[in-house]
Amino acid sequence: MRLLIKRATLYTPERILRHYDLLVEDGLITAVHASGSWGVEDEEHLLVVEADGLVVTPGWIDLQLNGGFGNDFTDDPECIWDVAAKLPKFGVTAFLPTIITSPLEKIQQALDVIQRGPPPGWQGALPLGLHLEGPFLNPAKKGAHNPAHLRLPDLDMARNWLPEHGVRLVTLAPELPNALQLTQYLRRRGVIVSAGHSMATYNQALVAFEAGIVYGTHLFNAMPPLAHREPGLAGALLTNPEATVGLIADGIHTHPAMVAMAWHCKGSDRITLVTDGMAALGMPPGQYRLGDIEVVVSEDSARLVDGTLAGSIATPDVALRNIQRFTGCSLREALETLTSTPAALLGLNKGRIGVGYDADLTVIDAGGEVVMTVVAGRIVYRREESQGDDAHSANRELSYELNDWPEGGTA
Repeated sequence: MRLLIKRATLYTPERILRHYDLLVEDGLITAVHASGSWGVEDEEHLLVVEADGLVVTPGWIDLQLNGGFGNDFTDDPECIWDVAAKLPKFGVTAFLPTIITSPLEKIQQALDVIQRGPPPGWQGALPLGLHLEGPFLNPAKKGAHNPAHLRLPDLDMARNWLPEHGVRLVTLAPELPNALQLTQYLRRRGVIVSAGHSMATYNQALVAFEAGIVYGTHLFNAMPPLAHREPGLAGALLTNPEATVGLIADGIHTHPAMVAMAWHCKGSDRITLVTDGMAALGMPPGQYRLGDIEVVVSEDSARLVDGTLAGSIATPDVALRNIQRFTGCSLREALETLTSTPAALLGLNKGRIGVGYDADLTVIDAGGEVVMTVVAGRIVYRREESQGDDAHSANRELSYELNDWPEGGTA
């Protein structure tokens, strides 16, 4: 398929290019030129999109997504492709389906779904492989994970957790017995290992970085609070220049002041915005599942009955607007956290606009709302003009002023 997007504003994301054309052929970006400065051969066989007044960004990548549209990946891994087909309406072009703490057979079922691939004729956001969030987590920081399924790190259990088998990222508690050996094993085989749901001290975290941990799952959540005498895992992640962190910027999981602190410590090239979306993403308030646990969803949050946070319902465009408000960063800087930074962490040919990169693109309007999404050079979502201001009626605005910080349980 050949696609020509004309007269757009491009965020590459390093530069902003105004009034530029973008040519896509066979799933790759093949030309980027100033509008009017070049000609395209055989233009009558192109699909042409007039994008004057629109912003074209690299496709958005979510490294932690538990489900959406009423479906939970851990409860029913077969739904991964159905959810993936709908994610482009939120600008997502690629993601890691996240399987939380569960029995080994459930993890294997999810791996089978990924290995079989999509059904015939399918199109949507591309599952890049699984993010296994557990079961090797610390019970003291289990959050919304079922403690009955938690396990100590087990090399035999994880022997087939390889990228070629469908595992891209594993979250574990590095202070647990055998966690460092498992980390080294997974890293040698190309799996990204993340510290999360952990009681690790600062010094234990430093040892874990030496073993190969390069990421922190939902910074500040499910780890000891940052303290001036014991910085803990959060302090270690913030001060290690090589560590990348996932951050939930929904205004609920992490106070805006802490988001700003993380931004000043890490910057756009070491933060990945994650939705931590669960089954209620894109759905009205009600009762939903996260794994085998019931979750109560209100207008602004998803919680267990005891008040513990259980994933998020904020979409990526809300997170982008929030991080700009909380930190004062520019849209260009904020976009790196959903594009080039997660792509670099996973070693992908994505996350940038330039010749030779995968043609995954997210197009937004002046208000930051998603207008069109392109995956592998194909338009997989296009907002109907008739939708107007109601185009994202299911996308609840979860933005908080500093004095509106909600009280309640924490993950």
